[in-house]
Amino acid sequence: MNFLKNATIAALTLSCAMTFGVPSAQSATLLDFLQGKKSSNERKPARNSMFGGSLDDDDYGAFPEPAKPAKALPKVSAPKYFTYKADPLRLIAVSKFAPAMQTASAETIADPAATGSISPGAADASLLSDARALMGDVRVKAPADVAAAIEKFYAANDGLLWVDGDGLTEKAHVALAYLEGVDGVGLDPADYKVADPTDSLVAADAVTRQRELMQFEIALSAKILTYVQDTVRGRVDPNRIAEYYDFKRKTVNLDGALMVMRASPDLAAYLESRTPINAQFAALQREYVRLKAASGGEDARIVIAPGTLLKPGKIDPEVANVVAAIAKHGSDALKVEHSVTLASYQGTEAYSEDIVDLVKAFQSEKGLKPDGVVGPGTIRVLMGGDDNSTKLHKIKVAMEQLRWLPKDLGPRYVFINQPAFLAYYHNNNQEEFSMKVVVGSPRNQTYFFQDEIELVEFNPYWGVPRSIIVNEMLPELRADPSYLDRLGYETSINGQQVSSSNIDWHSTDSVDVRQPPGRGNALGQLKIMFPNSHAIYMHDTPQKKFFERDMRALSHGCVRLSDPEEDGSGGDEHDGSGSRGPNRWWKQQAGQGAREVPGLYLLFHGLPEQGRGGRVFRRCLQSRFLYGQGVHGHRQGEVSRKLICPCLTGFKCTALCAAPVLRSRFSSWCMHLKT
Repeated sequence: MNFLKNATIAALTLSCAMTFGVPSAQSATLLDFLQGKKSSNERKPARNSMFGGSLDDDDYGAFPEPAKPAKALPKVSAPKYFTYKADPLRLIAVSKFAPAMQTASAETIADPAATGSISPGAADASLLSDARALMGDVRVKAPADVAAAIEKFYAANDGLLWVDGDGLTEKAHVALAYLEGVDGVGLDPADYKVADPTDSLVAADAVTRQRELMQFEIALSAKILTYVQDTVRGRVDPNRIAEYYDFKRKTVNLDGALMVMRASPDLAAYLESRTPINAQFAALQREYVRLKAASGGEDARIVIAPGTLLKPGKIDPEVANVVAAIAKHGSDALKVEHSVTLASYQGTEAYSEDIVDLVKAFQSEKGLKPDGVVGPGTIRVLMGGDDNSTKLHKIKVAMEQLRWLPKDLGPRYVFINQPAFLAYYHNNNQEEFSMKVVVGSPRNQTYFFQDEIELVEFNPYWGVPRSIIVNEMLPELRADPSYLDRLGYETSINGQQVSSSNIDWHSTDSVDVRQPPGRGNALGQLKIMFPNSHAIYMHDTPQKKFFERDMRALSHGCVRLSDPEEDGSGGDEHDGSGSRGPNRWWKQQAGQGAREVPGLYLLFHGLPEQGRGGRVFRRCLQSRFLYGQGVHGHRQGEVSRKLICPCLTGFKCTALCAAPVLRSRFSSWCMHLKT
């Protein structure tokens, strides 16, 4: 009896242990356990025995089911690049506004003012009574929205814009002259060229003359509307370049543009008003004009051999070229300070201490790290940077990019210049300060977009982006589930915090991870938030050493600030000691960790030349600033647009392209060359 009692207790004990024990890692993921899902490996209830089943059904001692293989390591893919395709052109449907052909008597034709005929003195009864009837023969292609605007305008309005009984109007001559000069705003005059038919009209018969004038009328309307559209919003839709771009493309009131041009007493002034009016665009225009004027008289460049690397104490024949380049490109103040070194140099190959000091001074003056090492970055500046033709191309690129942004940036904004690794804070239309920044690496590029800053959060948590969790942390966690626990990170599933050690990382990766505030926090002491779909924001960083580098494309995409206490959003508050140092962020009281910052706009942009008292052309590491010629030819399918990175040398693409192509180093965006 005691034996039976003891056996029953043992069985109950075993049953409780099996029912309430901790689930095996192989039996279910933590997510399944928290959601109350049963493991697929959970044993079925025993049947037909004193223990709940027969001996035949009992699987005690049987081989366990093999463990399910771990899910393959997932990956969060990077944004895609696209093969750019511009909108095709279409024929303008002149049938929507050309009147039916009608003949007129010689007496009627003799009075063109009465008929609207453009051919004064014509006495041939076979002539048309309305010159616009000859628009039925017009063949002009234009972008679809331009074509639609022209069809609407001429259908609703009688008369003509650019021609009259004497030929071309004065307004037409103003339009032609203006379109010939659009190179000054970074556009190609060839894209908007309309041939002046005046000379060919002299020997033409009346009907041929009218046909040519009607062709000119519609062609000029199409080209000038296309120019208005291009100068307002840019020729390129950046969102078709890559998923890294996120700009709302501007709308252009083309229907109203022709009405305004018809009524405007100063057509040139109206066309000028269509270009961006911000200070950055004006600076680019001035620099473009200056470089264009100087293009014919460039001094001979001092060339330093490719691959040169000078370190203190080294012997190298390129030392002579380095000294000569500093003598040419250094400031007067630098040359005065180091006049003895420059005057006493005899062309020796030794990279001696006094020349090292000269190089350090030059590097400091040019915004480079003053380490005395002459590498690729220093050599580029020593050689004068880009030649004028390359600089002109870069300015055109920057002008195109500025057209993607609001026409007027407003009085208060932050401007991130990625190639320069700098941020500028503007207030009351003036730049108040700038600071060094770290931007996304080529593998984790910073997106291009604009948004409004909403919050500044002090002592922030860092919510680890899913791309970092999956692509970088997950391999470590599969080898060591306690990895995040040891680093002090918090992990949670569906909002419930759990230890990373208790998560089956082989089958679960949908976990939220964040780093608590602290001096080691990846976001430092504050982050500046402008909620967006790309999880991009500006923030402080404990890794201050990165700001000592010249090349600062090092982050996972967010923008790290070197001097967050000068971010332009902190107001005039102090930490009580009279200073505005970063310690004041740590003294915020609970509930005061966020503050609204209205009216401050963040504009992500790559601007090769900033016009800040000096002319700086940066080497673009992001490789997304693409632009070229032949835009309307590309739209017609005659040639493809030639788009290349202005900052990096292109190379042959391995994609299946019908012609030789160039593409930027980190881009898969292939563009056919114009042949």
